[in-house]
Amino acid sequence: MSDFRRFALGLPRAALVCAVLAALSACSKSDPPAPEVRPVRAITLANADLGSSAAFSGDVRPRYESRLGFRVAGKISARQVDVGTVVKRGQVLMQLDPQDLRLGQAQAQASLRAAQTESELAAAELRRYQDLRKQNFVSQAVLDQKVAAARSSQSSAEAARAALREQANQTGYARLVADSDGVVTGIDAEVGQVVQAGTPVVRVARTDEKEVVIGVPEDQVADVQAGAGVKVKLWADPDSAIPGRIREIAPAADPATRTYAVKVALPARDDIRLGMTAVVELARAGGGNGSGSGIRVPLTALVQNKGASAVWLVERGAVRLVPVTVGGVSGNEVVLAGGVAPGQTVVTAGVNLLKGGQKVKILTADVARRADAELEAIGAAPPAGGAGR
Repeated sequence: MSDFRRFALGLPRAALVCAVLAALSACSKSDPPAPEVRPVRAITLANADLGSSAAFSGDVRPRYESRLGFRVAGKISARQVDVGTVVKRGQVLMQLDPQDLRLGQAQAQASLRAAQTESELAAAELRRYQDLRKQNFVSQAVLDQKVAAARSSQSSAEAARAALREQANQTGYARLVADSDGVVTGIDAEVGQVVQAGTPVVRVARTDEKEVVIGVPEDQVADVQAGAGVKVKLWADPDSAIPGRIREIAPAADPATRTYAVKVALPARDDIRLGMTAVVELARAGGGNGSGSGIRVPLTALVQNKGASAVWLVERGAVRLVPVTVGGVSGNEVVLAGGVAPGQTVVTAGVNLLKGGQKVKILTADVARRADAELEAIGAAPPAGGAGR
């Protein structure tokens, strides 16, 4: 049998084998996996009354805080206070080694005694020459020289006396004392450290006048007026409002935060402690742009996309990223000035785990509470943003 005939007879068999293998391969293919459905928390947007005020967080600071330092150089030999120590005016805070200063004072005393001796000798010689002049034994020119010498010696004695007083003051500067009543807020040097004159070593804040410092965005600073009354609420006691007064508005924005520092003066109260967190409610002049209604969403709903703010909208069981315009911040919520409309559903938790077009399941309040309880049972913290609605 020729080779061509053998090839022709074997061709159907090869085709049959290929068909069988293809059928088996098709049967072995698994079905594509179902798309993942991620549970999320979401809210339905609605208009809310924004009122005519804005709230900003800040902290309680002293109006006057001094960075105290020694007026002479030396080695610190003692520290009498710690951070938080309540001090009185004139109380010793730190002490320098006074040995060199005392030696300088002793040298000044010796110089004064020498100058006084020279002055007394010159005065006695002047009296003798005055008697000789009366008897016409010396000329008037010689007497004038003695008068000048006596005056010069007296001036030298006065200069030595002033130098002694100055050196005595220098010795007293070895003790750093508080210049007012207050509390120590910082220690910048320790015992054994050699410091130069004027180097800050202790920070003392006066407790008689306190204020709250907040940062106001540039689009709202025009509504803030110096001298206007505001309400201050401490996080330690959020139910009570403390009357305050805007004392100062920074003329330039902070280069890092791009906000304007506003200082609010507080009344003298013992329950207001330095460092406390406070919320200041500012009333805008004439109602401002904050009056009327707007859409508020939690801060956890915002997503940063290519440097712009956006939110995830839930539509037909899937999510879509929509850019929004932020009109302001109020506590833990932001006011959306554009990009969304009332009635739309926005994801408020788990926003960083979503992808465009992903299927989601909105957790109801009961399911969300049950999920939080399960997370707490296994020691995990629930996601931020509160229970979904």
